[in-house]
Amino acid sequence: MKLVIQRVNYAEVKVEEESVGSIQKGLLVFLGVGREDTKEIADKYLKKLLGLRIFEDNAGKTNLSLSDVNGELLIVSQFTLYANCKKGNRPSFIEAGAPDQANEIYEYIIQEATKQIPVVQHGIFGADMKISLENDGPFTIILDESIL
Repeated sequence: MKLVIQRVNYAEVKVEEESVGSIQKGLLVFLGVGREDTKEIADKYLKKLLGLRIFEDNAGKTNLSLSDVNGELLIVSQFTLYANCKKGNRPSFIEAGAPDQANEIYEYIIQEATKQIPVVQHGIFGADMKISLENDGPFTIILDESIL
């Protein structure tokens, strides 16, 4: 699993020029699911994601989590996080999860996140999506297999 996490002031995802998800202050998460990923692995990533203390406290220190600041969450599936560019110039996506398996994990993460965060929005799996955002900081973190 791979997550690219951006702390944002706002973010929106559109499909065919229609907004399907938008948030104010919170985290925009691009989620890539790999071939070997399971719900158990997803649980570990979700725990780490929701526990990240990357929002500033009154002293200006990044000491607060998403729930501490009543932040919102926007999750967007992105299999291209598994692009392998080692050979040639055309990326290979062989390490990405099969669509059915990846969608199942994606939906699972959304479902589990809503149990802990009041506002969870998301894109549409497999759709051609347009993302707009204002990165706060900028502040971007990548979570991958190195967290397990």
